[in-house]
Amino acid sequence: MARVMEPLIVGRVIGEVLDSFEQSMKMMVTYNSNKLVCNGHEFFPSAVAPKPRVEVQGADMRSFFTLVMTDPDVPGPSDPYLREHLHWIVTDIPGTTDASFGREMVSYESPRPNIGIHRFVFVLFRQKRRQSVGPPPSRDRFSTRRFAAENDLGLPVAAVYFNAQRETAARRR
Repeated sequence: MARVMEPLIVGRVIGEVLDSFEQSMKMMVTYNSNKLVCNGHEFFPSAVAPKPRVEVQGADMRSFFTLVMTDPDVPGPSDPYLREHLHWIVTDIPGTTDASFGREMVSYESPRPNIGIHRFVFVLFRQKRRQSVGPPPSRDRFSTRRFAAENDLGLPVAAVYFNAQRETAARRR
């Protein structure tokens, strides 16, 4: 599992967004049913505009999970003083299913980076019980760590991130 965590360390997701954790679940994030999110890969914002499919694998149906998606590089990676911006929260996702079976607490906001290359981080937490997670006060200045602590979620069970930067008109064609 150390090899799974290495890209999260190199990409500074562990450290800036999350504390170190043991990945114990498999989470697959795909856009447009065929674009698999792998740590550090780059996507055009237009390719990640629609809500992705997020599958939780390796758990039983009696376990429930919370999915959080954030951008820790707001407004830009060289000075992310507004860190983090919340893009999505889904709670009560039953194990062995996908996020569409959960409860969307904060609706999906598609990535639109303005300055530099931004990281978009998906984090999966195991809930202690169903309907135990409360909504954050705002999308702005969100903290994944604080959210996890306030909702008694503990450390993540899985995480993955991709990079995206502003798309010029020429790149969209």
